[in-house]
Amino acid sequence: MTERLFSKKILLLGSGELGKELVISLQRLGQQIIACDSYADAPAMQVADAAEVFDMLDAAALDEVIERHQPDFIVPEIEAIATSLLVEKEAAGYTVVPSAKAVDLTMNRDKIRDHAAALGLRTARFSYAESEAELLQKASEIGGKVVVKPVMSSSGKGQSTASDEDELRTAWRTALAGMRGDRARVIVEEFIDFDYEITLLTIRQKAGPTLFCPPIGHVQARGDYQYSWQAAACSDAVIADAQNMATKITQALGGAGLFGVEFFVTKQGEVVFSELSPRPHDTGLVTLYTQNLSEFDLHARALLGLPIGPITLLREGASQVVLADADAAGPYDIEGIAAALAVADCDIRLFNKPVARPYRRLGVVLGPDIETAQATASHLTVTRYS
Repeated sequence: MTERLFSKKILLLGSGELGKELVISLQRLGQQIIACDSYADAPAMQVADAAEVFDMLDAAALDEVIERHQPDFIVPEIEAIATSLLVEKEAAGYTVVPSAKAVDLTMNRDKIRDHAAALGLRTARFSYAESEAELLQKASEIGGKVVVKPVMSSSGKGQSTASDEDELRTAWRTALAGMRGDRARVIVEEFIDFDYEITLLTIRQKAGPTLFCPPIGHVQARGDYQYSWQAAACSDAVIADAQNMATKITQALGGAGLFGVEFFVTKQGEVVFSELSPRPHDTGLVTLYTQNLSEFDLHARALLGLPIGPITLLREGASQVVLADADAAGPYDIEGIAAALAVADCDIRLFNKPVARPYRRLGVVLGPDIETAQATASHLTVTRYS
């Protein structure tokens, strides 16, 4: 890779669709990016300056890549990383975005949930279990319907709800199947009967106040987002509560960059902290359509310490994911692109992932509202599984 003296070298850990958009935003600012993932030809690798394929949970392999490239910034895009090594690297002088503490805590749901509770944020009542028997006990203590999630996972993998003993036993097996890493531990929490969910994109700057994007509403299935819209119709009180909690927890995590902070909002207007990602958020793909600066532009500017002007909602909009089927496996085609692009005021982003697997996100439709985005997505058909 040719050295460009005006640019920084950025090691991107995770090269999915969010990483791809981040690479584009960073390259527009003259930066050099090495995209890393566990498989070749990942979306971000297709646009990056260089690529590395290895298991990022392997601390020795990750250490070798860091020392060989000597990056100015280490930017995680996924959770499945040997985060304890990143803590060591930050102590040795490397810059981890937004901070090694943030990345380490948020890889593990137990750590970030404990941290949020210690800061006084309103959360669902929760506990942990390391066996099926312990899960049954902890769920009984919480009472009623519960949500069960592996403490280490991403994009909702391994998450389910349970209301009785049989469902709890199934939830334990589901969590084990969907967990990342080697920690057979789940979080079990009370089911919040929420009215809606929001993501509050929160930007910490190196020099300047914490900034917020207009709230993004979203709907999930199987623990993963299906569609989102901006701006969500929140009261001033809900926005103020969410911003206060987001400011409190991101200040405690430190560093500079964009955080995706998720909240439940109950029918009574109570705001409950749910999750936090120290990186661009999948529900924030809608900002490619709605804002003057997308969440990827904002993350790029924040980590580089560049000025961020007013964040403007140019128009309201929605995103709808394009998913592989439940039986997806192997190479695939996506048909109906011309028909989708013929819909006025809509756009599509196809991620060009090498293979499909069950419910894998292969693209997203961006449009003026949920109904139009969903109707446009209906033209896109994923076919040809081997």
